[in-house]
Amino acid sequence: MTDSASTANHTPPKPPGLRERMRATVRAEVTEVALRLFTSQGFDRTTADQIAAEAGLSRASLFRYFGTKEDIVLGGLEGDGRHVAEALAARPAEERPWVALRRAFDVLVQVNEEAPEQTLSFLRLLQQTPSLRARHFEKQSKWQDQMVPEIARRLEASPGPPEDPRPTALVAAALACLDAAARGWVAGEGAVPLADLLDQAMGALTE
Repeated sequence: MTDSASTANHTPPKPPGLRERMRATVRAEVTEVALRLFTSQGFDRTTADQIAAEAGLSRASLFRYFGTKEDIVLGGLEGDGRHVAEALAARPAEERPWVALRRAFDVLVQVNEEAPEQTLSFLRLLQQTPSLRARHFEKQSKWQDQMVPEIARRLEASPGPPEDPRPTALVAAALACLDAAARGWVAGEGAVPLADLLDQAMGALTE
């Protein structure tokens, strides 16, 4: 490979343009408004029209930024899943799959530690609202799709039929442990660090 080709392959990605930055700013502002309303009124009693009015948008504009009311709360989950999958792929090659999964979740733990009250409010809302839980499960299933190939690679699982169930089983179990730890964290009002609860949950399956 020539030096010029190597340089081209390592060109840093272009930063987001003005339009993308403005869109991200509006989405963040709408999310902040919506979470405040959801917390004070409840998710089901808060209407899209209320959120739009508080945010200074029309209803049509609101739904150009978010496909559904649930997506206002859960829109960040797609990025979270991508970050976890990237962290998993970056773990040392010799690391056992279960350990790699636990360490990949550190990217989520760090976010929670940086804004614990905000995360607790989000998780309370999620756990108290059936429609949000259903949408969350749907989005988290996409995390699984992103993580399974890396675990399959580490297990040297055959990609063809018959499908090896081990990668899917490991990822599904790890995500279930993450949810169990989050529930315990909320129940304890954040008194015990989420990292400790996650260690306990995932450790229970290796005892």
